[in-house]
Amino acid sequence: MNALAYPTENLRTLALVGQSGAGKTTLAEALLHKTGMINTPGSVEKGNTVCDYEPLEKSHQHSLKLAVAHLVHQDTRVHLLDTPGFPDFLGQALCALDAVETVAVVINAQNGVEFTTQRMMHWAEARGLCRMIVVNKIDGENGNLPGLLREIQDAFGKECLPINLPAANGARVVDCFFNPAGEADFSSVAEAHRALVDQVVEVDEALMTRYLEQGEIAPEELHAPFEAALREGHLVPVCFVSARTGAGVAELADMMVKLLPHPGEGNPPLFERWPSNSERKDAVPFRSVPDPSKHVLAHVFKVEIDPYVGKMTVFRVHQGTITPDTQLFVGESRKPFKVNQLFMLQGKQHMPINRAGPGDICAVAKVEEVVFDSVLHDAPEDDHIHLKPLDFPHSVFGLAIKPKRRGDEHKLSEVLHKIEAEDPSFHVDYDASTHEEVMHGLGELHLKRVLEKMHEQYRLDVDAHTPKIPYRETITTPAEGHHRHKKQTGGAGQFGEVFLRVEPLPRGAGFEFVDEVKGGTIPGQFIPAVAKGVHQVLELGAIAGYPLQDVKVAVYDGKSHSVDSKEVAFVSAGKKAFLDAIAKAKPILLEPIVAIELNIPESAIGDVSGDLSARRGQVTGHHPARGGMAQVKARAPLAELEGYHSRLKALTAGQGSYTLELSHYEPVPPNVQAQLAAQFKPRPED
Repeated sequence: MNALAYPTENLRTLALVGQSGAGKTTLAEALLHKTGMINTPGSVEKGNTVCDYEPLEKSHQHSLKLAVAHLVHQDTRVHLLDTPGFPDFLGQALCALDAVETVAVVINAQNGVEFTTQRMMHWAEARGLCRMIVVNKIDGENGNLPGLLREIQDAFGKECLPINLPAANGARVVDCFFNPAGEADFSSVAEAHRALVDQVVEVDEALMTRYLEQGEIAPEELHAPFEAALREGHLVPVCFVSARTGAGVAELADMMVKLLPHPGEGNPPLFERWPSNSERKDAVPFRSVPDPSKHVLAHVFKVEIDPYVGKMTVFRVHQGTITPDTQLFVGESRKPFKVNQLFMLQGKQHMPINRAGPGDICAVAKVEEVVFDSVLHDAPEDDHIHLKPLDFPHSVFGLAIKPKRRGDEHKLSEVLHKIEAEDPSFHVDYDASTHEEVMHGLGELHLKRVLEKMHEQYRLDVDAHTPKIPYRETITTPAEGHHRHKKQTGGAGQFGEVFLRVEPLPRGAGFEFVDEVKGGTIPGQFIPAVAKGVHQVLELGAIAGYPLQDVKVAVYDGKSHSVDSKEVAFVSAGKKAFLDAIAKAKPILLEPIVAIELNIPESAIGDVSGDLSARRGQVTGHHPARGGMAQVKARAPLAELEGYHSRLKALTAGQGSYTLELSHYEPVPPNVQAQLAAQFKPRPED
């Protein structure tokens, strides 16, 4: 059989997601070993697992990015996606959702339902994916498995039903779907079997009627309704395993093959056809067909910059067949690229293959024009097809950076571009008002690992610090300003005189410049020079060195000299007349106020509200969310949120998250303005 010549019904795609410490990477290792893909299972502690292959992952003993592997069991290929569990790396975990039919949310039996567990269950449901829960570490001490099952059902619904149960004190598991009886460590296998069948037959009215009449339906007849129940979220199977001892691992592999959907049975991916103007608001749904004979449609869900291979693009084939001779277009690009080499991944190993069909996950190397979230196709008429965008968490934690060594500016730009290409939750902005390069991530740990990667992989050292707050300046009353610039140097002199008025504009209005000069007292060719001088003050500020906004400037009079008047003279006169007017117009400093949306435990609302109040913030509303969480809306000055990421984690036991969005600008308190103005030291040339 060809390396990837598995028909659609013999393919499964599964993402392992969940909180850090749940044992996802160890579970992937156990599955690979149990199905004969590796001879000996590696361990996270020894740094020799298939999926954690980057040096930083080995040294820190936790996953930092999405990894791709595969196994073959009972003539079925299962593509496994192992994801990181720390909240700081949720962006990498979310990327896996658009490459699979099924999401397996792994839970640590000792820790119960945690923050990432809840988030991934919600996101998987929102993407229309089949879900299952894998309870790992069932052999651990002090575990309360009956209590954990109740906790799961309280958090996610009564449709979470055990498909197997631990037996022999967690040394093995007993099937509850195909097996109608048996002994388990808790609960009753017969009752669990009956609950599963009851839940499955509810999606098929005819089958339910027969079930009520006969009293029993053979599990072998329940495959189609079982798939329907998974697709509709009517059933979320719960499996018990111990990746460390191997208990339940073989049964989990069997379940993947027997019960999980193949690409033709899962809910279709959320493709959309956008209009030719590329505006999503007019998008219409587009349904791909997992048929190898149709034209190609594939989606890029991972980009990795390999130090030796270069750019590696990983994608899921949804339709058609790709071979090394296939010509593919990237989104709306009219220039195709030839695949040349096609790879299947096993962690860091790149295994050449000669074809990939619907449901396959594979990769190509050194195709620079492909970016994350690209749709690959071989038909020009598909150039406006996109996958519905994922709702990534906002990158709210920022660090301003600059290279330690002079001359490394270009290298820094290249390295940041590579890291941005790999990580959809990492981005870099240049703040023109503070003249800083600022990188943004999902948290302190996220950016700490980025800095380590710069140092260890790219040999680039940078200075990093908290970004400056982008304050603004404005005026509060109308005023007039005047300046005469006169300079005599022995030859031709410089002369220009400007009179102008300033007045405040509504908040957010920006800037307005008006020429009201009558009678040519300032010749028309010098008005742009006056405006240039005014703009220099707008950029550099007048009281604390921050850009000026929401002001109208009207130049109404002046004087010139037929010989000595020059552009430079009116630039200087305009600038200093503007400064003169600002000083009389009661200038103030404005600070950015941000809108905050928090997702926190309901029990932490009081502590979080009190902390925000101490930061000059105000809660504007809150409402309950699923799983004992609450969504809180608030506003606060950005300057008061330094260190807030760590503080929120402390207040919510690591469960809180938040997004920030600029709301508006407000005047700073007088003491803050005085402090910032005292720190301002204009350069002599300014």
